[in-house]
Amino acid sequence: MERVLFDRMANSAASHWWYVARRLILADLIRRDVRPGPDSRILEIGCGTGHNFEMLKRFGRVDALEVDAAARAIAETALGRPVLSAPLPELRDVPKTSWDLICALDVIEHVDEDRASLRTMAGLLRPGGAILLTVPAFPWLWSAHDDANHHVRRYTRSTLRSTIAAAGLRIDAIGYFNSLLFPIAAAKRMIGNATGATGSDDDLPPAPVNALFRGVFALERHLVGRVSLPVGVSLFAIARGPGSKSGDSPDT
Repeated sequence: MERVLFDRMANSAASHWWYVARRLILADLIRRDVRPGPDSRILEIGCGTGHNFEMLKRFGRVDALEVDAAARAIAETALGRPVLSAPLPELRDVPKTSWDLICALDVIEHVDEDRASLRTMAGLLRPGGAILLTVPAFPWLWSAHDDANHHVRRYTRSTLRSTIAAAGLRIDAIGYFNSLLFPIAAAKRMIGNATGATGSDDDLPPAPVNALFRGVFALERHLVGRVSLPVGVSLFAIARGPGSKSGDSPDT
């Protein structure tokens, strides 16, 4: 990810509609479908500047990993203790069988070896633990935003499903989200590609637009994991090791 994008993340993640609504959606998924116990240990891989920590702390003790030094320094201030630094797929020196929930939120699209990365994450889980993933959806939505964020790929539900299965994990739930705003996002990406737009498209919009988008996107917390949405700008998945008991969430 470009340095300027980490700086922008640090400045806007508390208020930008996408970050705020996504945290609400993910919190509902964790509460309803992962259901971590009161003493759970959580690892966020690729935590950026730490904007998910307060949400994740509701569900257990949070540890984190971030390879970008400047972002890691900001995250350590937010977490109040050291943040690990180890690149995927190896995650060298990260303790195995240590976590009940691993979150990799818009992470594996940045690495060449996504299947190997997921296999390594599986080895870090305690028995019965879960991995929560989010990734960008649909290769045809590729734009300057993906280039600026150093993405390697975008996924469809079928390619994400096959990637998770190839890593030896069982899928509890999988599906699209950021669906209600999908027509706007798709049109913006296609227009940007046609006009040669450059850079990322994550600037903080004017307050009324920000509030509107936040409200519309946040409505999906009542749908994601319960209803199979046909399209979305992003995908989520909850995966567990092959020996884990079946979860309560349907494979959407």
